[in-house]
Amino acid sequence: MESVAGAGAGNNGTQARNKREKFVTLAESRTVNAIRAIRVIGKLGNKSHYEYSDTDVKKIISALSNEVDSLKARLTAKGGKTEVEFNL
Repeated sequence: MESVAGAGAGNNGTQARNKREKFVTLAESRTVNAIRAIRVIGKLGNKSHYEYSDTDVKKIISALSNEVDSLKARLTAKGGKTEVEFNL
């Protein structure tokens, strides 16, 4: 006969595996989406279609860099959600 503690331990392993699988699925999907979004922003670099200043470029790069720094902090330590705001 299996004890209650033993039954719970087996369930925790399944839950941990399910959490891991969910993380992997979401992390892969969201990372691909983020990379695609960054590439779309990069297409703004076509000067024959768009006009922009060095200041605009610096603001975009700074905003993206700040978000990557925030991502690093959230994945390595506990952090809260922050609002997304960007203006040129």
